[in-house]
This record gives sequence, structure tokens and C-alpha cells, in this order.
Amino acid sequence: MNSSQPVRLTNRDALILVDVQNDFLPGGSLAVPDGNAVITPLNAYAERFARQGLPVFATRDWHPLNHCSFEVNGGIWPVHCVQQSHGAEFAPDLSLPTATEIISKDDTPTQNTYSGFACTELRERLRLLGIERIFIGGLATDYCVLNTVLDGIKAGFAVVVLEDAIQAVNVKPDDGEHAIERMCIAGAELITLEALHDGSA
Repeated sequence: MNSSQPVRLTNRDALILVDVQNDFLPGGSLAVPDGNAVITPLNAYAERFARQGLPVFATRDWHPLNHCSFEVNGGIWPVHCVQQSHGAEFAPDLSLPTATEIISKDDTPTQNTYSGFACTELRERLRLLGIERIFIGGLATDYCVLNTVLDGIKAGFAVVVLEDAIQAVNVKPDDGEHAIERMCIAGAELITLEALHDGSA
């Protein structure tokens, strides 16, 4: 569902930026169409969270060369986001706050989960900080954003999807739309930046 009311940030909120990495941007080995369009709105969201002293997390694919998702290893994707490579680096124009916590995922050969929560410390880190609601944007709507959102809901968090800061791979033309529908059915809320208000607004 879309929020028709202003959304005000509280000290129980956190921001999660999903996989804004070079290989998922135009020119990358697994480029999301218009993937770089998420950077400007994500920078604005991150600035608002940082300004209010709220935690920001950034997930990243951090694959070994023998990762099971790669076509050369029997998977379905080209080689991408290999550990320590340029393609695995965050987009140079992405302005991550100094205190951003990095969550590396799918970092062993047999993990292929797409979710920032699977086999990581993200849930525990959020709970330790007393977080109850998470705001999620990034790449790609129909894979890593979708699965991070669904796992966040399963973990008991209220989840807000940043509709103006996500882009889909769209292997099938309507994959992104279907992903948004699935997230909403699961209980996620959709907002855009204009709906977000912090303590200084």
C-alpha cells in the first residue's frame, strides 16, 4: 500500500541500501536498466537518516569466484560482484554516511539467497539497536530488494519500500511490478521521498 500520510522518522527506524554496486549499474557485468537512477534519491534518504542520527546499512553481494550463481559454475548470472573487484565496489556517486554499516552477503560458494538477512548479522544488528521499522531501497526490485523486504517482514520488522529508489532487472517485462505487488501483499508500505519527514522538517 502507498502511504497517503506523512511518514515521520523515529529513533526506532533504520535505512537499508541494497546492493548499489558497480556491476549492477550501466556498464557493469549484470547491469540493472537505469540502475543509476536510484543513487540520487538514496543519497537524499541517507542524508535525512544521518542528519537525525539514525542507522544506515548498506548490503553488498560479495561473491567468491566459484560462486554457484555464475553461469560458468552452473548458475544463471554472469560473473558479478566478485570480492575485492571494482564491480563489487559501491557506486562512486553513492554518498554513504560515515557510520554506515556494511553487510556482505552470499559470500561463500554455495550461498545464493539474494536477501540481506540470509546468513548475515543484519537482523541481530537491527535488534541490538532497538530498530522496529526499516526503510529499504536499492537494486534490484525483483531480486535482492524483494527478498530483503520479505525476510525483513518475516523477522518481525515493519518494512517501508522506497518506491522512488528501486529499479528492476525485469528479465520478464513485468517482474518489477510483480515484485512490488508481492511486497505489498506481504505487508510492506510504499513511500516516496516527499512523504518522509524527520525531526528537522
